[in-house]
This record gives sequence, structure tokens and C-alpha cells, in this order.
Amino acid sequence: MTSTESNDPDAPKTPDTAGSSGRVTAAQAMRGAAVQLAELLGTDPDSVSALRPAQDGWTADVEVVELVRVPDTMTVMATYRVTLDVRGQLLGYERVRRYARGQLDRER
Repeated sequence: MTSTESNDPDAPKTPDTAGSSGRVTAAQAMRGAAVQLAELLGTDPDSVSALRPAQDGWTADVEVVELVRVPDTMTVMATYRVTLDVRGQLLGYERVRRYARGQLDRER
């Protein structure tokens, strides 16, 4: 058992740290962003579309289904920007975009 594990099966799951720096890896940050946002929103994320390192942690864009519609291409999706600290703990989130699943981004 590592120092980040707990004997309590009901304890919240937190990302494992990478090395002595305490900073999680990109893969751990990506999983942590999706899991922690799902816990807050009560819905499973569809995907993580972006992950960026920051001096004080990570920023991730997570795609979430907000409203299921038929046909599936009309399902309402949202992009949430999630901010994590260096240990992978969620500091905040905000919805930055809503769109239909079948919508393509247009070149600007």
C-alpha cells in the first residue's frame, strides 16, 4: 500500500502522485479531471478533449452529455474547463461551450 491509499473502502479516490515532486502525470490528471467532474455533475463524461499543464497544476476540457435527443446527432453536449492542482485535486470548473453532438467547428 502506498502513502496515498487508505484502508477505508468508502474514502474518496484521489489520483496517485508521480514521484517525490507530488505532481500527477498527464494521464492521471486526465482521469482525475473526468472522475471528479462526474462526481460533481452526477453524469459520466464523454471524453477529455484537451489537457494542458500549468505552473500550479493542470487544466482540462471535458466533454459531457447534457441532454439526450433523437437522433443522437442532436444530443446537447457541453465542454467544461476543469482546473486541477499539482496533486490532481479539482480546484474549480466552468462550462465554456454548449453544442449539438453532430455540430462541427467552423474555421475562423
